[in-house]
Amino acid sequence: MKIELVYFGRPREHLKISNETADVPEGLATLAELLAWLRSRGDVWAQELSDSRVRCAINQEFSGLTARISEHDEIAIFSPISGG
Repeated sequence: MKIELVYFGRPREHLKISNETADVPEGLATLAELLAWLRSRGDVWAQELSDSRVRCAINQEFSGLTARISEHDEIAIFSPISGG
């Protein structure tokens, strides 16, 4: 299954990537599973993509980690937004 990944904020800065097309393994169905797969790339990926450090959107709509992903979805991964 091919999906588009777009990185913003801290993940973009630390992973040194802004976007990629990923061919994810069969059976991978949720954002949580996608993040776990990306973390398996090791080192900085594991640190920067922990569930508590990122938020996600599917096709430009904020989504929780249990949200399902589909072929050709655009997944945005970004730092949590905080205000003062």
